Amino acid sequence: QVQLVESGGGLVQAGGSLRLSCVASGSMLIIGNMGWYHQAPGKQRELVADITRGGNTNYADSVKGRFTISRDNAKNWVYLQMNNLRPEDTAVYYCTTRRRGGGVYEFWGQGTQVTVSS
Repeated sequence: QVQLVESGGGLVQAGGSLRLSCVASGSMLIIGNMGWYHQAPGKQRELVADITRGGNTNYADSVKGRFTISRDNAKNWVYLQMNNLRPEDTAVYYCTTRRRGGGVYEFWGQGTQVTVSS
């Protein structure tokens, strides 16, 4: 099993920045891709960005050019740098990971709230 703990959420004005962090513990050898999802009230949980162990990244169109995902494999951290935040970015952000070779994100953190005021 893998446990994930997020930190770094908060309240910020539109145009501001936040950096989310997530540390993994447990069965580190099974970890493959890591990523961030968000869920706004009344909406489905959606992929924001994810990253392979080799550093290949994938972003939702809505955050391209504004958000950057990175990871530290040696220390089991994944980060999401969020710049030029917009009110529509307001959501709970979840860190996630899946097994190497797996196709489904199965391990999740508890989530951290990000609120962007206009």
